[in-house]
Amino acid sequence: MKALLLTNEYPPNVYGGAGVHVDYLSRELAKLLDVEVRCFGSQDETLDHLRVRGFGIDEARHTEPKPLKSVFGAVERCTSFNSAGIDADLVHCHTWYTHLGGIMAKLNYGIPLILTVHSLEPLRPWKREQLGGGYDFSLWVEKTALEMADAVIAVSQETKADVLRLYNVDEKKIHIIYNGIDLDEYQKTDSTGELIRYGIDPNVPFVLFVGRITRQKGIVHLVNAIRYLDPKIQVVLCAGAPDTPEIAAEMKAAVDAVHRPGVIWIQEMVAKPTVRQLYSQAAVFCCPSIYEPFGIINLEAMACETAVVASAVGGIKEVVVHGETGYLVPLEQMKESPFEPLCPDQFARDLAARVNELMADPALRERMGKAGRRRAEEKFSWAAIARQTASLYEQLGA
Repeated sequence: MKALLLTNEYPPNVYGGAGVHVDYLSRELAKLLDVEVRCFGSQDETLDHLRVRGFGIDEARHTEPKPLKSVFGAVERCTSFNSAGIDADLVHCHTWYTHLGGIMAKLNYGIPLILTVHSLEPLRPWKREQLGGGYDFSLWVEKTALEMADAVIAVSQETKADVLRLYNVDEKKIHIIYNGIDLDEYQKTDSTGELIRYGIDPNVPFVLFVGRITRQKGIVHLVNAIRYLDPKIQVVLCAGAPDTPEIAAEMKAAVDAVHRPGVIWIQEMVAKPTVRQLYSQAAVFCCPSIYEPFGIINLEAMACETAVVASAVGGIKEVVVHGETGYLVPLEQMKESPFEPLCPDQFARDLAARVNELMADPALRERMGKAGRRRAEEKFSWAAIARQTASLYEQLGA
C-alpha cells in the first residue's frame, strides 16, 4: 500500500499543529507502508519508505490582491500535486489548503479521499481578516471535500460533533484519531541556557505561552490577564507569525499597555530545543485558545511535566484533565461573531486566578506535571496513532 499525504506545512516550514501532526505521522506511517508527502515549499527528500516533495509557485505570475495570494497559491499547488502524476492507493489531506488537491485526486485518479480535520473554517470567522473573499472559497472547498470524502478523521470527540453539526457527513465515515506526541523528543530537561539568552531569570517562576499570534489562540486574553497575576512571577510570551497586520498591532498595543517588569515577549517561532527548555522550566503553561480542535501545545507541555491552565474548549477538554494535569477555565458564553467570550475581562480574571493558584502551590504543580507526563505516555504516542491510521486505510480497501 502507498499513501499520498497532501499538506501545506512540512519541515522546515512548520508554523502550527497541523504541520507538527503531518511531520510525525508521516514518519511513523513510513514504518508500516510506503508514504509520499507533497507539500508547499522546496523540500526534496527520500528516506526508507518516505518520499517528500515540495511544490512552489511562480510568484511573478501572482498579481492578485495580497489577501488572495495564499488562496490562489494553494489552487496552483493543488493542481501541481495532481499534474505531477499520482501512483498512490489513497490520498490523505490536511487543512483546507490541500482539499482541492484531494478532490482532484479522487475524481481523476479514482482513489479514496481521507481528510483529517485539524480545524473547521466556519468556526474561524476571523480568517476573513486574513483572506478577504478567499474565506468564502475556503468555506466552499472544505464543505465540498468533507461531504465527498470516503473517510474523515476528527482529532477529538468535540471535532466530530462540530463536523456533524456543520456539514452533511455520514457519521459512519467519521473516525476519531487523536493527535500525538513524540515522548522521546518532548521530555523534561534541566537545561536553562536558552532562558538566559532570552532574558528569562531561571530562578523566578514563570507562566508560559507558546503559539502563533492569531485570534484563535486567544493570546491577547492572556496579555490582558497579566494585570491580575501575582506581580512576583514572570510572564513569557513565545509568540510570533501574526496572521494579519491588524492582530500584530493589537498584540503590540496590549503588551505595551502592561506596565510591570518581568514580561518577556519572544517574537519568533523558536526551534524545538528552545521550546523544550521553555516548557520544562515553566512553572505553568497557559493556553487561552478560544477555538482548539485538539491543542497539541498542551500535550507538549504535559510531556515536559508542566502543569497546564487552558480554556475549556474543543479537544483541549480531552487532553487536559481538570484538577489532575491542570485546570480548565470556562469561557462561559461565546459571541457568534466575532468568535469571542461575551465577558473577555472575566475570562482574563479567571485565567489569572488559576495561574496564581498553581504559582502559590509548588507541590500541586509538581503532582500535576507528573500526572501530565503519565497521561501523555498512556494515551498519545505517535506509534499508536499511525497504527490506527493505517488500519483505517486498510478498511477503505486501498
